[in-house]
Amino acid sequence: MTAPLHGTSTDSDPVATADVAADVVKASVEGRSLRQIAWSRLKRDKLALAGGIVVVFLVLVAIFAPLIVSLLGHPPNEFHQEEIDPLFGTPKGSLGGISSDFLFGVEPSNGRDVFSRVVYGARISLLVAFLAAVVAVVLGTVFGIIAGYFGGWVDSVISRVMDMLLAFPQLLFIISLVSVLPNDLLGLTGSGVRIAILVSVIGFFGWPYVGRIVRGQTLSLREKEYIEAARSLGAGRRYILFRELLPNLVAPITVYTTLMIPTNILTEAALSFLGAGVKPPTASWGQMLSKAVGTYEDDPMFMIIPGAAIFITVLAFNLFGDGVRDALDPKGTR
Repeated sequence: MTAPLHGTSTDSDPVATADVAADVVKASVEGRSLRQIAWSRLKRDKLALAGGIVVVFLVLVAIFAPLIVSLLGHPPNEFHQEEIDPLFGTPKGSLGGISSDFLFGVEPSNGRDVFSRVVYGARISLLVAFLAAVVAVVLGTVFGIIAGYFGGWVDSVISRVMDMLLAFPQLLFIISLVSVLPNDLLGLTGSGVRIAILVSVIGFFGWPYVGRIVRGQTLSLREKEYIEAARSLGAGRRYILFRELLPNLVAPITVYTTLMIPTNILTEAALSFLGAGVKPPTASWGQMLSKAVGTYEDDPMFMIIPGAAIFITVLAFNLFGDGVRDALDPKGTR
């Protein structure tokens, strides 16, 4: 019988079979990080992925608004009276003057490009919503983790402040604040002052919602074994708060942030609708809806288009936020 050539192996080689089996076992038990597990769950949620794609698209539209308008539209504050019927003051043509030159039609009376104003309005809505969410998350995380970890009178004081802010009528406060503040403030002018006010007030009155969630999670986490181990090893309070507790609070904070942004978008739109948002001629979806109230019977598209922009944006953020919540906390209940 002929011996096998040197360097070759057969199917019955026990060493090769053992190596293959070891590789299979190693691959099957290879661990995955929390991020990998959450991403695998999120990929299975088609609605959440669709919402995330729309969110990314809207963010890109807001960032590249000048380029998009230069390619597909007209300057947002440029009047086109030739597109307006001089007798009725409504756009010429059907559907609010929609054409290849004006993709979403023109505004009644002045003929401004609705497409350009919707694109620039996305900038205002997303800017206010994101910055206000950042303010709320920073304040809510800091005060919530302090209240939950230290407890006692510190927890009582912070909790009562949160209860007071939650009961405060923020819409009325913003309207009254806008009416008394000057047009120039801290180097900002015009709409810059209004945006700073909206971000500050919405963020300030929004942090108790984040604070209550962080406080509740901290109350549970501070009794865990790894916190006791850190204390026994002589770790300071700052180390425990920001190196041990905070990393374990990232998931609930992320979830609540994604669900807070659409609420902020609606708040900004409501304030602009009431006249407490950005100043004209700066484009804003809520401001466009407010102006459309007097013309919706003659030109319903001028109300439908900015309303649809708000609806799609809020729906996309909510779908994506729900998907993120389910991916990070699959055992949680809706």
